[in-house]
Amino acid sequence: MSGRIFLLGDDIDTDQLAPGKYMKGGLDMLAAHCLESARPDFAGAVKPGDVIVAGKNFGMGSSREQAAEALEHLGLAGVVAKSFAGIFYRNALNLGLPVLVAGDLAGVADGDRAVLDAVAGELRLTNKNQTVRLEPLPDNLKPMLADGGLVPHLKKRFAAERAKEAGA
Repeated sequence: MSGRIFLLGDDIDTDQLAPGKYMKGGLDMLAAHCLESARPDFAGAVKPGDVIVAGKNFGMGSSREQAAEALEHLGLAGVVAKSFAGIFYRNALNLGLPVLVAGDLAGVADGDRAVLDAVAGELRLTNKNQTVRLEPLPDNLKPMLADGGLVPHLKKRFAAERAKEAGA
């Protein structure tokens, strides 16, 4: 699915992604205010398939999983950044949101049309006929991401184990 690039800078923290003053309002409200302090137009403009491209230390700050959950709720294809805060990185993958590291983001511009291929580790800029190579996800995380996150992955695995035991 093709989407648009939303280009952000370094040190985007979890309070920008999931502003604390909206935490009691539920996921819809939280997502509606996602990134409003860094980019006021974001939540109203983002569409399914869009991709955030950011600098270093994306998702720094608190361990609130709602930061990744708000992005997933908005339909993002994923986040590409030069680096991620560790807890955010794992929270995103656990929720089924692809997060990939890029060493070089030269040539990527805000508004570019793109396709994020998490399995291949590529961000294809379709309007520029350019491909940005990304650090591949570890092989053990690819099935979890394909299943939609940790909980759906475990449910699938446990169901398969039960079916195998029942047939034995």
